[in-house]
Amino acid sequence: MEAARACCERCPSATPANTRHLAKRRLLKAAVFQPQAAQAAAFQPQQAAASLRDAARPPAPGHGRARERTGLTDEAHPGEGPGSAERAQPVPANLYRAVTGQIVDAGPQVIVIGDEGGERRYLLTAEATAWRGGPLDPAALSIGDEAVIRLLPSSRPAVADRIWANIGRVTGTIVVRDEDRLVVAEGATKRLQTVIIPAHSRVKIQVRFPTLQPGYLVDIIGIRHRDYLEGLHPATPQPNYRGDLVPRQRQGGGRFPETINGSATWHDSADEPYGVLGVSYPAIDPSTGCAEEAIAGFGPAEAPAFRDLPYLAIGTALKVRNECTGISWTLPVTGCAPIARLFNDRCVACQNSDRGRVADLTLASFIALGGELEAGCFNATLTIGR
Repeated sequence: MEAARACCERCPSATPANTRHLAKRRLLKAAVFQPQAAQAAAFQPQQAAASLRDAARPPAPGHGRARERTGLTDEAHPGEGPGSAERAQPVPANLYRAVTGQIVDAGPQVIVIGDEGGERRYLLTAEATAWRGGPLDPAALSIGDEAVIRLLPSSRPAVADRIWANIGRVTGTIVVRDEDRLVVAEGATKRLQTVIIPAHSRVKIQVRFPTLQPGYLVDIIGIRHRDYLEGLHPATPQPNYRGDLVPRQRQGGGRFPETINGSATWHDSADEPYGVLGVSYPAIDPSTGCAEEAIAGFGPAEAPAFRDLPYLAIGTALKVRNECTGISWTLPVTGCAPIARLFNDRCVACQNSDRGRVADLTLASFIALGGELEAGCFNATLTIGR
């Protein structure tokens, strides 16, 4: 970063926008990587460069996508020379891997995804399960379904044990309610999302979100269609208050601990580059700035938030441990989480979490740590700087 700053000082055409662009590229180098086999002690810099190249490339047109959406993949990519990545860390052998793509064929023992560039075939364990709005046998999946496939750690050849078909999530503040149709704002920097709640899901959702009216928070998981989400079940229980009237939970004692307990969630990955591993954090340092706050007209540290958390800067190393699986991984803070900080929910994935949302993970990171997408969350411990 010092080199980037020096370069900007020497170059008369440098602007704050250029500096932010350079910082973003460096962040992607840290967050996107392609390690070799899980038995390797550390991922290689050459592979980080290859993954950054693939992440910037748009999806191939035509029938589906068979590209990985996690930095933990089932094969190595050719390198582009040393010095391409500025960080490296050992790859735990118990991290899961994931691939996404449209289903070409599905049977009791094998699933195939592909696009015009070719097909990829994965073996299924005898206990493999699938989800498309509810549990089903993998052989019951349909050709053309968009699938997220979880691969077992260290398996060669790649073996899958979980498949999620057409899964999507909408988390935010309701801005329009029209019978069974909701229009939800997920933040000032994202486009509005439409949720259609079928009659058979309405009662289940309203148990946890009783007031489906403008101004109230909602978090719904369901089937992703082209222009809307078919809302099937609520992600977590949420107290009934408006998103603009968030009660503040103050931290006692005046000092924050180095470890933070709470719940970790995932967000829909449609707008993210392929292969990003990272975490959005609800309390970004005001000096760093959050685009959400600026667009919404909030000054530094004035945006509503349910709880006080220690401020972290973009790029901070944050160790995230899934207390339900025991898997942990150090991830970079890649952005703010303006919606997560409004929620006062509790994750009940394996036990009640100590507090509400403290981390909003990319889909790839959530799966790598053993999270179940349909559950929506897991109990987490965050350790700063580890």
